[in-house]
Parts: sequence; structure tokens; C-alpha cells
Amino acid sequence: MKKLGLLRHAKSDWDDMATRDFDRGLNDRGRRGAALMGEYFNRKNLAWDAVLASPAERVRRTLDLTLPDAAPVWDERLYLASAETIFDVIRERAGEAGTVLVSGHNPGMQEALLALVPPAAENSLFDEAARKFPTTGFALLELAIDDWSQLAEGCGKLTHFKRPRDLDPALGPEH
Repeated sequence: MKKLGLLRHAKSDWDDMATRDFDRGLNDRGRRGAALMGEYFNRKNLAWDAVLASPAERVRRTLDLTLPDAAPVWDERLYLASAETIFDVIRERAGEAGTVLVSGHNPGMQEALLALVPPAAENSLFDEAARKFPTTGFALLELAIDDWSQLAEGCGKLTHFKRPRDLDPALGPEH
């Protein structure tokens, strides 16, 4: 069995519309959410053998706040990647890791989660994640595989789903 974490980047900063999408950082809510998720990871003793990430600025800053001691493998293909591209990067770069965290963007992060969980394994956590995989959303899946080369649709079970608003209601949806 392998474990796969999916972490969507934190809420990005749209103040400067002249900034390229790739170069956009985080806004205040994003920074708070990423720091809270980092505290949560520490409390739950969540650790990763490998971290694969989009090199976009908002992902870099999210990981700086969430996992400051991590040494991510930055992969350009994870920038706005589809689920299939995410799977390809994992198969190629996860190596012998038992636990892998991928940090990137929607809709690919949510599509990856939805593709990995077969209908028979859907649960209330899955229903929440299917409804919305928000910024700084985190999902943990157990995969019925022995090697990352076996990663395929329907091989997973969602065991954990956490959003910033679960940690601080003030970080819930803005109205």
C-alpha cells in the first residue's frame, strides 16, 4: 500500500492584475490557511517521503508555510496539470517513496482525487471533496498498489480530507 497526499495551493493574490498567473503569490487568507495547514500536519504527524510540486509561485509559497523543511521536486508539468499528467509525474518521480505529497492546482487536484476513488469506496469525505476541493484543501488517499508504476484510476480510498475552514471557521467561504 502507498499513501498519496494532494494539497491544493493556498488562496492566491489577485491585487495586481498585471502579474502573470504563474507568478501570482498568496493573499492574507492564503497565508493564514497555509500556515494553519502546516500546524495541522505537525499535530497529525503527517510526513512525506517525497513532495512533488508545481513550480508556480503560489505553490512555492504554500509549501514554504505548510512544510518549511520539505525539499520539493519542482516539475513544470504540474502547473495547471490534468489528473492524467499528475499521475504520469507521480509514476515517473515518486521512486521508492511510501508516502508522496503532490501540491498543485485545480481542477487537476480534484480530478485526480475523483479518478482514484472507485464508486464502491466513496464515503462522506469523498462527498465533501467532490463538492469542492478549495484552496489549501488537503486529501489523503490509501492506494492499493505496491509500486507507483501501478497508479491507476480506481485504486484508492480517501481516508482524510481537511480544509482551512475546518481549522478556522473565519477562513470559510467569503460571501
